[in-house]
Amino acid sequence: MPTLNFLISELFRYDALVAALASLLTCFALVLTKSWHGSFSMDWTSGVQKMHTKPTPRIGGIAIAVGVLAGYAASSHGQAAAEKRAILSAILLAGLPAFIFGLLEDVTKKVSVKVRLLATMASGVLGWGITGTSLTHVDIPGIDWLLSFTLISVLFTAFAVGGVANAINIIDGFNGLTAGTALIMLTAFGLIARQVGDIPLAFTSLIIAGAVLGFFLVNWPRGKIFLGDGGAYFLGFTLAWIAVLLPERNAAVSPWSSLLICSYPIIEVAFSIFRRKFLREGYPATQPDAVHLHTLANKRWAKKIFSNSSKTTQNGLTSPFLWVYALLPCSAAIVFYDSKIFTLLSLIVSISAYLLMYSKLAFFRWIPKK
Repeated sequence: MPTLNFLISELFRYDALVAALASLLTCFALVLTKSWHGSFSMDWTSGVQKMHTKPTPRIGGIAIAVGVLAGYAASSHGQAAAEKRAILSAILLAGLPAFIFGLLEDVTKKVSVKVRLLATMASGVLGWGITGTSLTHVDIPGIDWLLSFTLISVLFTAFAVGGVANAINIIDGFNGLTAGTALIMLTAFGLIARQVGDIPLAFTSLIIAGAVLGFFLVNWPRGKIFLGDGGAYFLGFTLAWIAVLLPERNAAVSPWSSLLICSYPIIEVAFSIFRRKFLREGYPATQPDAVHLHTLANKRWAKKIFSNSSKTTQNGLTSPFLWVYALLPCSAAIVFYDSKIFTLLSLIVSISAYLLMYSKLAFFRWIPKK
């Protein structure tokens, strides 16, 4: 069984701290100047998925992008850091379509889900164009043969990247939920990369985590700023691209470990499509609704346990319930990253846990009636 072996001092890197500080200060600046840009940057309170009580800036993705850029700029220009800078520059450049089209939706409210999804898939193709990296194996006979063809590999990678980014956007419903989940996922990616000796990817994960942390400190628990579609799609692309890089750069890492780390948002979006299509007759599969797992956790757990607290407090205290769930598959991935069997079994456990929780919250029983 793999054992963790790293120094705590490695977490306090100058470039990661700069990324966190730049992101934090950008968030403060956006909040303090909301009277200037609020006419086009605010997330209003009306809508089936709106859980906040006051209009709030929804352009926090700018802060994360600035944080990653600042971390890149602060990185050493020495030969030892060249590979890390190459990964970061590829993320910044390839992530532009996902970020720009998401940000356009934040300020215009006129960019469709389809266009944003295609833009994120384009980021996946651009990532391959810049780095030459795409998914070439998933440890499934037959599919691995198909992935040996460049065109199929690139298209599959684009689809996977778009899917993960869209899934990250789907769970962006409560203060701190997406940012906290992303920090857990980045920790898992970074620890696995560090364990297998991929120092550039490990420190890349740390810098991005720094940028997310800066935003997180303003977003949770009071929700002074929101991630927005620009932030959700850019962060989703970043997580998806690291998920691609980890097994492609390190033969010892099973591709299933990347899927396991991303399992919570992926399960959420897959079950949402299934629920809307088969459990809610006549409800469009792409139409937003208010019965996601995190929404039910807010109604059944946060509002009851913290019944004497304000709605804003209940909003923020919903996220820790889901962080615990996200932590389980990520922890399993750290332990079993080199085993296809155990990561697959852990994925099945993760799916089962989701379905059991959803049934309990939605139908008040662990196993729903037929």
